[in-house]
Amino acid sequence: MYGSIAAIGAGLAVLGAGLGIGKIGGSAMEAIARQPEASGKIQTAMIIAAALIEGVALFGVVVGLLGIETGVK
Repeated sequence: MYGSIAAIGAGLAVLGAGLGIGKIGGSAMEAIARQPEASGKIQTAMIIAAALIEGVALFGVVVGLLGIETGVK
């Protein structure tokens, strides 16, 4: 029972990260379309933000998988 809940938590972490990175990518493409001369700065900020989101998602998945393995209540 507890492993199932932990698996759902890990899945939600991945889903949230995917949605967040997709939103960042879409917003960055709109910004580059509006100001092509600022594309370098926009891409840099986008990559940094995406990396931070991936890091948080990785922690969420690890915590979820540890919950599955150990059966933490």
